[in-house]
Order: sequence, then structure tokens, then C-alpha cells
Amino acid sequence: MDKVTCIAYLLYHSSTSQDIREKAIQLLNGDVSIRDLKRNAAFQAPLILAESLYRKNNVDKLQVQRFAEEFLLLEV
Repeated sequence: MDKVTCIAYLLYHSSTSQDIREKAIQLLNGDVSIRDLKRNAAFQAPLILAESLYRKNNVDKLQVQRFAEEFLLLEV
């Protein structure tokens, strides 16, 4: 899995906040970037936590795949 997909997964599951979950899905779909999220103070702490967990390799690849299958929008 790529970095952005893993961080989107970790961000989505790090909070019950609907705003954070929506931004995680937007990140997954490429509608917003990690850099954009870092500029918003409300998303800095959860994003730093998600990046830290990603660097520690604490990501279940199967769960990330399921997350991507559920929320990734495909245009045909």
C-alpha cells in the first residue's frame, strides 16, 4: 500500500469526528493533499499521529485494502 492510502486509513480510524473521517476519504480519493491538511490546525494533531503510526509500520495491510475498496471512488 502506498503512503497516502495508509495515512488516510489511519486518519479515518483515529477519530470519530465526521470532519476528520470525511477529510480522510478525500485524501484517499486525491481531493485533498497531506500538505493541505497540515495547513488546517484542526487536522494537524490527528495527521501527525497517523504519520507517526505509518512510520512505525503499525498498519494492517489487509485492513488498509478493505478501507480503500470501501471508500475509493472509481470513475469509469
